[in-house]
Amino acid sequence: MPLQDTNILGFKGPRNMTVLLPGMTEDDQRVQISSVDDQQGLLDCWKSKNMDNVVELHNKTPIWNDETQSYVLNFHGRVTQASVKNFQLVHDSDPEYIVMQFGRTADDIFTMDFRYPLCAFQAFAIALSSFDGKLACE
Repeated sequence: MPLQDTNILGFKGPRNMTVLLPGMTEDDQRVQISSVDDQQGLLDCWKSKNMDNVVELHNKTPIWNDETQSYVLNFHGRVTQASVKNFQLVHDSDPEYIVMQFGRTADDIFTMDFRYPLCAFQAFAIALSSFDGKLACE
């Protein structure tokens, strides 16, 4: 479940993104979180700070580059064009472990890389959310 918030710099600065995922069991099975009477869903767990079975990811904070006068992230050559849609997701416990990165490589072409604990469906859904102007806070 991607949650994208308006950034404190307005619409031209980097966005703030929070992604909530069902956690994983010790044998690498996804924890089942279901919304019974709208009381036990991912968003409810997050709001009540009951995060035992929830993974919370955030976009990696880009660094201001005086030379280019823009915010930058190191995509290790995978993303080649600047875009407000470019992002990397990390867990607070290890901000160097990039769980997902997504970004522009040409006018209408984007690339997406992901790894554990995301599955392909979750990564694709997160990437799609960056195209919704209302969610992406452009």
